[in-house]
Amino acid sequence: MSKILIIEDNLEVGENTAEILELAQYEVVTAENGKTGVERAIQDKPDLIICDIMMPVLDGYGVLHMLSKNPETAAIPFIFLTAKSEKSDYRKGMELGADDYITKPFDDTQLLSAIEIRLRKSALLRKSFSADAEGMNAFMESAQQHTRLKLTDKARQTQSYKKKFILYQEGHRPQFLYLIISGKIKTYKTNEDGKEFITNIHTQGDFIGYTPILEDSAYKDNAEVLEEAQLMLIPREDFLSLISHDNQLAKQFIKLLSHNIVENEERLINLAYNSVRKRVAIGLLEVHSKFKTAPNSNPSLEISREDLAQVVGTATESLIRTLSEFKGDKLIDIKEGKIRILEESKLRNLLG
Repeated sequence: MSKILIIEDNLEVGENTAEILELAQYEVVTAENGKTGVERAIQDKPDLIICDIMMPVLDGYGVLHMLSKNPETAAIPFIFLTAKSEKSDYRKGMELGADDYITKPFDDTQLLSAIEIRLRKSALLRKSFSADAEGMNAFMESAQQHTRLKLTDKARQTQSYKKKFILYQEGHRPQFLYLIISGKIKTYKTNEDGKEFITNIHTQGDFIGYTPILEDSAYKDNAEVLEEAQLMLIPREDFLSLISHDNQLAKQFIKLLSHNIVENEERLINLAYNSVRKRVAIGLLEVHSKFKTAPNSNPSLEISREDLAQVVGTATESLIRTLSEFKGDKLIDIKEGKIRILEESKLRNLLG
């Protein structure tokens, strides 16, 4: 049984609304003002909140603002119930993150329908979707099923790319968000002399190319296939629809992107503060994790010294010198240009 919190200072309206919901087999909790409503929401963790706007102590906008800042209540569907019907009021509520807006007077069907839709969508957004073709297909199908969102026919297109294929270039406008199904992609920048600096190596489950779409700008780096790859191409318009159509839908998609964001932040910290020896150790472990095909596998790292130096953020000569030290310490082995990690735990100990 779903639990619904009603925050309403008008006793008659609150009681009538509660009666409708109880007859529809919902568990109902009530609060007579905004301050009490916030306290009840934190205490009872309802599945949905219905809240009036014009209330003493704390109005509905204030309630929504406070609950949206609390991680424990931020994802609870929120419906405004009010006599205010001006477009500016509606816009303010939706900009704050409200999921729906019902104007008094309303009938039972209208109220129950809005609640049912929001609870269904909330259930969808509590699901965990994997960052692969199956997970993205499931996410898109669910998004279309539980919302009025319509995606293009090309939304699930997958393509294969050969090694050294240039996926996109700096200065070009983005047309797709890319999800790596298999293979590896390097992203890099070039300076005025044409020298490359690798910004990341991306592997299965990674999304690439989303930043310029969100910023409505051109690419600020380049992407090249490092190892034969299969990618899912999500059209720019569909990506923007998925994150702008609904606040909760956007949060769910952002969860899928969050791995990339955290990894990039950690990489910048590594480049800024760590010694060359430590950076090389981190770079080797990072590349090693991306080349793994199974948790306990120990693949040889087939990557050029120039590319690895760019991952580490150091000169190629410094990288080669450090690799020689690691080989002398029997942390790694090098055969025919391929690197194999011999002592992963000892390499990790260098990270401190």
